[in-house]
Amino acid sequence: MSERANTEVDARAHPSVTELWQRYLDTLVGEPRAQARLQGVWHFCDNEHDANACAQWVLQGRKQATAPSLWELEAAAEPLPQVGDIHIVTNWQGHAQCVIRICAVEVLSFSAVTEAHAALEGEGDGSLAYWRREHQDYYQRVLAGSEKVFTPSMPIVFTSFEVLLKS
Repeated sequence: MSERANTEVDARAHPSVTELWQRYLDTLVGEPRAQARLQGVWHFCDNEHDANACAQWVLQGRKQATAPSLWELEAAAEPLPQVGDIHIVTNWQGHAQCVIRICAVEVLSFSAVTEAHAALEGEGDGSLAYWRREHQDYYQRVLAGSEKVFTPSMPIVFTSFEVLLKS
């Protein structure tokens, strides 16, 4: 998750991000519009295939959560997501896919993730076994080269969200 909180979109973003953010703002009136803040513009995962698949699963309503490692966020100097934060999810190429709002944030260990968490993430077959296998591989890749290494007790930031507007 990246970008600073703002009502404006970073000039480096793909034009579709600005367009979707404006469409979202146009759905708001009065105080809600004045208080709207874009907390981040980002894509899922560390590779094109998975990033695009996850974005599609969000649009289909299948994926309703994500789980970066706490260490990953700290290394990128990213704040913890907060309930109510608004983000734009993009595909790998940076094209806006949807506006989401954070519904819940839970910091827990990798080993504490449950079947319910895995199902909410909506990846693969939705099972906990699939979630653990794929996420262990992901965490090992994103932590490679850092002083941190994957362990079952490592902290993750399980974040559920709702889609407010699709592109």
